[in-house]
This record gives sequence, structure tokens and C-alpha cells, in this order.
Amino acid sequence: MRLHVDQRHERVLELVREHGSLRVAELARELGMSAITLRRDVEALASRGLVERLHGAVVWPSGQPRPARAAGLPAAGLVVGMVVPTTEYYYADVVRGAREAVEAAGARLTIGLSRYLPDEDAAQARRLLSTGADGLLLTPSWERGCPEPGEGLWAAEQETPVVLVERSAPLGHPAARLDRVRSDHAHGAAEAVAHLAGLGHRAIALAVQDSPTAPRLRAGYRAAVRALELTPVTASPLDGTPSRSEADRFERTLEYLCEGVASGEVTAAIVHSDADAIVLIPRLQARGVRVPEDLAVIAYDDEVAGLADLPLTAVAPDKRAVGAAAARLLLSRLGAAEPATGGAGAEAAGGSRAARRHLDILPVLRVRVSCGAEAAS
Repeated sequence: MRLHVDQRHERVLELVREHGSLRVAELARELGMSAITLRRDVEALASRGLVERLHGAVVWPSGQPRPARAAGLPAAGLVVGMVVPTTEYYYADVVRGAREAVEAAGARLTIGLSRYLPDEDAAQARRLLSTGADGLLLTPSWERGCPEPGEGLWAAEQETPVVLVERSAPLGHPAARLDRVRSDHAHGAAEAVAHLAGLGHRAIALAVQDSPTAPRLRAGYRAAVRALELTPVTASPLDGTPSRSEADRFERTLEYLCEGVASGEVTAAIVHSDADAIVLIPRLQARGVRVPEDLAVIAYDDEVAGLADLPLTAVAPDKRAVGAAAARLLLSRLGAAEPATGGAGAEAAGGSRAARRHLDILPVLRVRVSCGAEAAS
């Protein structure tokens, strides 16, 4: 029989009094309630001073005669919810890293997929919380990698701890106050420019597909070109008018690079992604553009770059490290682990009251044949 609100409150108090502290998911299962309903009940009880809230748990007040408040929750039994656009390609390793870190701590990872559908991020987050997730790892489907004005407010309004993964919010946006872990794609693009410049190239093009990664790649590329005083080249036509289809993207990028090489304006290019580079290079060669002799190429992502017929030099974001660091940071917010950075002061920094963290993980450059340098691996 469904319990009245007063009966639910009394039962919550009875169980917390008995155990000292219980996770929200455990209480919800015990009472046969949804986690969302239970959180509302706990909020009401906490406002009256009858219980204390710790992220993911309900604790008997330390000033009351029954068990003292625990210093932190063990990870065993915690549930980490993770919302990503897909578990394919780039995000396969991000999820793998998160899962390894969560399971190593004795917790469990559950996944929600948005498939880049409108409003699906929030819907998946609600679903995971309703089924017992104690905290969330979120990769919202923000087209530019960060929210537009008025977008993404729901992420900042969650009562449970939230860590953004491979996403960030602009200063002033409420979501900018959330923890986040991301690849430093701007640094990766700049490293590619610097490597090509070191090989003697002064005119380097950037060809990127429209994606949440693209703005950071463009920012890093432009900053490196300025810093190294390289020759500015005509921007890709895709920078101004996004492609209408994959066929359109390949055709326009091919023409852009062929014209640049033929005019002498371009001698090297950074192509995002390596899958695009694998498609483009045979087409360039069919048009008489030799790689790397006429055009040195560095790909971005390094998912399959090393498997190309002409092995591609590539910038490789450490996707698994991003997922693992985000998961450890979330577990620290839940009181179940040290912060992602560890080290001195980790004990003081852990837990829900610690300063929020923005962690950027630097990609690495893997040198192969396509850039014209002797391969390092």
C-alpha cells in the first residue's frame, strides 16, 4: 500500500536513526519509492533539522544521540549516471575510462544516450536520477561544445553533484560553476601547427568538420599561427558555411586543399577528423597532390589514423583519461574518493564543499608518415 507523506517521513527517520547514514538509492529501494520523491522528502526533513544531507546520502544529525555522522561514504553501492551523445567512436574511450574508475572504486556506472536529439540530455539525466543515480557525468549535445544563452540551465540546477565531460560553459553562465573535465583541443591544434612549423612549413591550412570540437580547434590554430608568425592562409569555406552533407563536406574540402596547393598558398594541413583525412588523401592523390611531398597532413583524433594505408600523424586526445578523471572527481564529490588531481591537500579538497575544479587534459602528437617527418612510433 502506498505510504502517506507523514508515514514516509517517519519511516525515513526510523531507518536513518537505525543505521546512522544511508544512501538515497538504498532508502528508495527499501521504501519502494522513486529517488526523486525520496529526495523531496529528505529535503523537507533536512529543512526541519531532523536529518542531514550528504551528496548521495541521508545522515542522522551529528548533534543527536544516535550514530555520529560518517566522514565519508564508501563507494560500494554508489551509482554514477553518465549521459553521452553516443558510445561509439570518440566517446567509446571516454565511457571506458569512466567505467574503469567507477568500478575500481566499487561503484556502478549507468549510461544514458542522447543521440544528439533535442532535449534528450535532460530527459536521460532525469531517468538516471529516478532509477537511483547518486551523481551525474554529463556531455550535453551543445553544438559548439558550450551552451548558447539560455541553454543548459537544467544542468546547473541539479541537486546531485554534476561533472561536465568534454564540455564547458562560458563565464557568467550558471553551468560555468560546475566541475568539468575536458580535452584541451586548442592546445592539441596548436601543437600540430608548431610541429608543422618545425618541419619548415609557413602556410598551414585547417580543415575541420562542424562539431563541438571545431571552435576550440580553430582557436588553438589561430593562436599558434599568430604566435609563430606564420603566413595566414585563406580559411576553409566550411568555416563560413557548414556542409550540407558528408559528400558536400568532402568535395568542398578537397577543392579547398587542391586549390591551395596549386596556388602555392598551402603546403600543410590539419584535418579533423582522421576518418575524414583517410577519405581525403586518396582523392588528393588522384588529383595529383602528393602526401606528404606536396601537402603534409596531420589528422585530429587518432581513432584510426595509424591504420591508414599512409599512416597519419595525428593529435590524440587522451579520451580514456578524461573519462577516468571525471569519474574520480564525481566520486570525490560523493565523499567516496579523493579528488581527480589527488596530491597534497586532497583530503581538504574532497567532498561537496570543496572549490569546483576545471581540469584540462592535454592531447599528445603521434608522429607517423603523413607529415613528412620520420615516424616516432
